[in-house]
Amino acid sequence: MNLLSANWAEAWMITGMSILVVFCILLLIVLVLLIFNMTAKKVTATARDVKQTYQVSKQVKAFEEASEEDKAAVAVALYLYYNDDHDKESGILTIKKAPSAWGRVLNPRL
Repeated sequence: MNLLSANWAEAWMITGMSILVVFCILLLIVLVLLIFNMTAKKVTATARDVKQTYQVSKQVKAFEEASEEDKAAVAVALYLYYNDDHDKESGILTIKKAPSAWGRVLNPRL
């Protein structure tokens, strides 16, 4: 008897409201995580830019403090690295079989 006398409209309304609250909280959590992700990416990019700027400034300072002989050696090394026309290979591998002393020992007919 007590089961039939329950207010089913109110029970369904409470159920619907609780489901709505749970989905709203999940949506809020997703939005907060997206905001944290975007912020972390910006901070990481900024830190990387600062680190690269620091490394470049360190290299410039080291280059300014280098002697003339060191600067000339770097210039020659860069020139040889970027102008390596003499190192072009055909890409064809040729193998010529030549008899060796070991071959004659193992096979006397050679």
